Amino acid sequence: MMPQPSIGDISTALLAIYDLQLVSYTILQSLWAGYGYICHLTASHKETFEAHSLILKLITPPPLKADDEGHSRKLPRTVPVAQCLATVNEHHPDGTSITAMIISDLRHDFPIASGKRNSLTEIQVHAALAWLGQFHGFFWTRVGDLDRSRLVRPPLVEARGSDENRPDRAVWLNGGYTYLATRRNEYDSLAADAASEWSEALCRPIQGGLSTAEMVARILAPSEIAGGPLSRYETLIHGDVKSENLFTNIEEDQVAFYDFQYTGLGLGVCDLAKLFTCSVPLSMLTNERARELDISPAEMALLQEYHARLQSVDQRSYDWDVFVHHWESALVDWLRFQASWGFWGNTEWLEARVRSILKDQGWRSWLAKSIITDNNIQ
Repeated sequence: MMPQPSIGDISTALLAIYDLQLVSYTILQSLWAGYGYICHLTASHKETFEAHSLILKLITPPPLKADDEGHSRKLPRTVPVAQCLATVNEHHPDGTSITAMIISDLRHDFPIASGKRNSLTEIQVHAALAWLGQFHGFFWTRVGDLDRSRLVRPPLVEARGSDENRPDRAVWLNGGYTYLATRRNEYDSLAADAASEWSEALCRPIQGGLSTAEMVARILAPSEIAGGPLSRYETLIHGDVKSENLFTNIEEDQVAFYDFQYTGLGLGVCDLAKLFTCSVPLSMLTNERARELDISPAEMALLQEYHARLQSVDQRSYDWDVFVHHWESALVDWLRFQASWGFWGNTEWLEARVRSILKDQGWRSWLAKSIITDNNIQ
């Protein structure tokens, strides 16, 4: 196995591109499963000695195994990071690799970091919706220019492929890390779990051998060829929207998301489903406690706020009724993941909303028609 370079060695090599020298570094966080580190770098210019505060993300994953989906999911060949100053991306014959990047330090303008699984403040929630509306809106009109054949496929497909010489691929065909194509083992476990109400509700085949969860997953999944029933609504999604992945300014009225390793095609509401469940205070969604919940005025207001911002970026239209169907489908899909993986966040609200959605004949009819349309296109 290739020897792993030190943080100091990698930092020094990347900083030299800008005539900077490393003064010191501090490890801020270890990455999942020993993948590497996120570090704060203090550097100075070699001639002017001007100080610079930067961030290093060093990724040194183990050799990839073809059947290890958890590791494969972490490994698109390039990692899209905004304001990236310098990178290295090396893949070795023994299967190991080194990926490192130096990026601008967001904490200058956004010094407040949200904690793990914390709820955002009301001001932060509105700021997060504004950021997501702008992000999704910007790429909404631009994803049509992407060559979908060159996007990164689901993890196990990617691991078994032989496209090693395509470094230009930067985002996933399907953004996020919870979509059904990459969670079949968990889905099969849920389907076999007779003690879970969601086994019957989501996993029982009902139309053409497909379960509700599979129908929703098929509708939400971006197609490999543009022109699917949802292509006109697809954008780039962040893929892991939560309080832990954002900084805010002092006033808390602006946020900056980071950690774009799951960025790819999808519907913006898929980002909202996780945000609402895991980071929005329950009081901003509903004041009711019931086994089934229709959309509340509070939830509606947040969705309308995002919907308006999304459409305003490039003046594109997203029919409200269609948007709501997409939102409800995203909630069903997010519940499928949580039911098979583990619940956290506004769990009772999520379950109550999905119970209501599954009984909504209007949504059921829309889903069935969408599947027929999707089959005809394929």
